Amino acid sequence: MNLPACTALIAEDEILLAESLRQELSRLWPALDIVAMAGHGQEAVDQALRLRPDICFLDIRMPGLSGLEAAAALAEDWPGEGAPFPLLVFVTAYDQYALQAFEHAAVDYVLKPVQTERLTQTCERLRKALLARQAAQGPALAPAALQSTVDQLRQLLGAGGLTALGGSPNRPEPLRLLQVSVGNTIQMVPVDEVLYFEAADKYVRVLTRNKEHLVRISLRELLPQLDSQRFWQVHRSVVVRADAIDRAVRDESGRLTLHLHSSADTLSVSRLYAPLFKGM
Repeated sequence: MNLPACTALIAEDEILLAESLRQELSRLWPALDIVAMAGHGQEAVDQALRLRPDICFLDIRMPGLSGLEAAAALAEDWPGEGAPFPLLVFVTAYDQYALQAFEHAAVDYVLKPVQTERLTQTCERLRKALLARQAAQGPALAPAALQSTVDQLRQLLGAGGLTALGGSPNRPEPLRLLQVSVGNTIQMVPVDEVLYFEAADKYVRVLTRNKEHLVRISLRELLPQLDSQRFWQVHRSVVVRADAIDRAVRDESGRLTLHLHSSADTLSVSRLYAPLFKGM
């Protein structure tokens, strides 16, 4: 079976490294069409959703969204029909973490600086995966299947980013109080009173039973400070207090909507986080 024309996206904020990877891929796989070069994570997501490449090479550490977060965002927003979800190759300088993370994962990795021999192996694996997908007439890595891979990577790399090679994340005590600026006043908001957090550009909306606050912090920075047993991420832009959830309702298309105990607000659960909700 002949492999049809394939397309790829490269997301790398270091221009020289991005160009080096592009040139190596052009030499090793001349038929591979590099349709986009993204300089940061959000651009990678936007370009991938627009162009629907067969393969995405994602640098793990990029400004804004990391490569892992970009992959998660793609899994959330990728349409259920049409082009299959792209094969993922993460680019990292952290050998130990990469080896652990991808040993049993459905994706591949290459190390910085990119070595020709290793990239040759990656290209061969990608070709085989694309041929298998073509034969099966289905996606090699469906968005729902990305959940375990992304979870594994997040655990290994730490919610706050990569730790020193061979080390472990030094997680502080969970945040108990939020200090919220209200004019000339600093108001103390117990985290236990928060129903959910929602990303809003460079801010986070903090919703309690009776009030809404706006704090100047990104959800990415806030998330590692929260107790992961009590606060569940249900969408890349939403984190909800688990015991504030009254019920999760699944519609005909399989999408989940959360209803809260003390609020009329409803929250959508992205397909990446849907496995959190399983009946017993």
